[in-house]
Amino acid sequence: MGITLHGGAVAEVVVDVPPVNALPVSGWFELAEAVREAGRDPATRVVVLRAEGRGFNAGVDVKEMQATAGHTALVGANRGCFAAFAAVYECEVPVIAAVHGFCLGGGVGLAGNADIVVASDDAYFGLPEVDRGALGAATHLARLVPQHLMRAMVYTCRTVTAAELRAFGSVLEVAPRDRLRATALDVAGRIADKDPYVIRRAKESLNGIDPVDVRRSYRFEQGFTFELNLMGSGDRHRDAFIAGAGAGTEAGAGGEGPADPEEGDGR
Repeated sequence: MGITLHGGAVAEVVVDVPPVNALPVSGWFELAEAVREAGRDPATRVVVLRAEGRGFNAGVDVKEMQATAGHTALVGANRGCFAAFAAVYECEVPVIAAVHGFCLGGGVGLAGNADIVVASDDAYFGLPEVDRGALGAATHLARLVPQHLMRAMVYTCRTVTAAELRAFGSVLEVAPRDRLRATALDVAGRIADKDPYVIRRAKESLNGIDPVDVRRSYRFEQGFTFELNLMGSGDRHRDAFIAGAGAGTEAGAGGEGPADPEEGDGR
């Protein structure tokens, strides 16, 4: 369990952090390093980023954040998410995100910065940040859905399905969950068959023509999370979230779609 890298022409980075893949501070940095290590390997032609368990990613570990005195965990989570999202975007080779179940907050940051997204038919995507007293990853959600839907999702915390994202063109393939890995590997294999030098230059060139600097844009968003925390909104909403989870209920995203996992804040 944890973050594992399986090397090869098609490298796999696998997240397995029970119960819901809500990553602690160290987990985000481990994930960033695994993706960067895969990209640095000249033998790697494409990376598949996937997860085990109930869902792809439930954001940061709220319980760790609230159990840590001061702002150390908050700063660590923000820096860790920044590092992991950047590692996916800047990976020297294409990254395919294979998403199943819930993909919330931090998961959206990873999937939104991936080159290609494939998803299971039970996958759903959302940003519950507003309900957690935080902001962030709208930069990455804007790469998955149209502008007005992105705004509605941020304000209402509603979710969208993999089928909806396929209709927008941001999810390439939707497959049954038991076929998700095979689907991702099939797409990866088609890329791996190409000239690796050309593919690496293609990745570099596509990043170079992006209209939005995802690093700068996301860092700007993170500043508002710090402001919300300084004003007390962060702790208030995170404490309420943990209290709800501790009472045996799942704190819902506050919009349309399934309820959020209990441990993650979605960011």
